[in-house]
Formats: sequence, structure tokens, C-alpha cells
Amino acid sequence: MKLTYRVEDGVRLGSLLWEFGPGWRMISSAMLGGGIGIRSWVLNAQVVAGYSRMDPVDHLVSLGPRDGDGVGMMTAASVDRYVHAADGGVEAYATVGLRVPTWAASPEGHADPELAPIRVGTVNIMAVLPVAMTDAALVNMVMTVTEAKSQALVETGFAGTGTASDAVCVAVPAEGPQEVFGGPRSEWGARAARAVHAAVRRGAEAWRPRRLK
Repeated sequence: MKLTYRVEDGVRLGSLLWEFGPGWRMISSAMLGGGIGIRSWVLNAQVVAGYSRMDPVDHLVSLGPRDGDGVGMMTAASVDRYVHAADGGVEAYATVGLRVPTWAASPEGHADPELAPIRVGTVNIMAVLPVAMTDAALVNMVMTVTEAKSQALVETGFAGTGTASDAVCVAVPAEGPQEVFGGPRSEWGARAARAVHAAVRRGAEAWRPRRLK
């Protein structure tokens, strides 16, 4: 993973880049490279608070590597404050911004404060596993990662299951025997859950003092 910086509109912004190369399959909710497919890199790009560009995919493409297809996520949180955790061969990275935590099930018509396309309130998660997985197991793994994130937020006292702009990416080898389960009580799901939980919890704990300043 590589951390780089750029300047846009006079603001210094960071980006995290994972360059996997060939042989990797990913599932993601990201705007760029989302869904399930062969991907060779992942970008988590910091953008300005109140981001309002109408071409976020093109923007991400301009920031990513020129070779191969990749996944691109955005956040207004400082990506240089990323948190890394590992468990049994699973690597998890989280950038945690919690200015506007939200509950997944809110009343109809409920408006979160400071609503904007991208806010300083995004939790982006990147998880890397060393085993191939079926499509169904990958979908289950996204559920597991999200549940672990929400558990960490509730445990640290944030009133929400996440934020309205969270994104996730899970990367696994494209070849090899495929795991068919990705739930929190499967071998690899349990490891991913613990790694993600640890990363998000540490990020949330670090966010609270900054939020209260």
C-alpha cells in the first residue's frame, strides 16, 4: 500500500493505493470498479469536504494507475490516518470519518445534517484475504465486513451503523480452491470480522477526540 499526496483547489489531499497486479478478484460497492470482477488495483482517494463534482468516476480514473482495471473509493476523511489490522492471514485497512454517523433504518423523510454527496463522515474499508472465494461467499464477506464495522461503531458509542457514504472492497486471489462461506462464523469470515472490527474500532476511538475539539 502506498500513500501519496496531491493538491486540488489549494488543498493538500492524500490517496491510498494498493497495486495488486494480475491474478486478483474483488467485490466492491465503490463507484469505480464496483461489483465483482478481476481488478489489479484499489484507490482510496481523499477529496474536499462537501465534494460536489458531477463526474466522480472520471475523477477517480484520473487519479488511479493507467494499467488495468481497478476499484476507486472516495472520502473526505484524512486518509493518512488510516488504520491497519490483521488476523490469521487477513489484512484490513480502514479510513474512518464519523462527523455524521447514521442508522441504516431511519424514518422516511429523515434528513441527516450537513447532507452532501461526500462528507467528512465516510468509513471506507479495504480487506485482503489469501483464499479464493465463490461469488456467494464474496457477497457474504461484504455482509460480514459491514456487520463488524457496525459492531465497532456501536461499541465506541457512535449513534449509527455507519455513514450514508461508506464503501467497502474485498480482494481475494482469482485462482485456487474456492471457499464457499464468508459469514462471521466461517473460518475466513471470522478472521475478516476480527480484523475489520479492530481497524474500525481503533479509527473510531481516534476520531472521537478530534470530533470533540
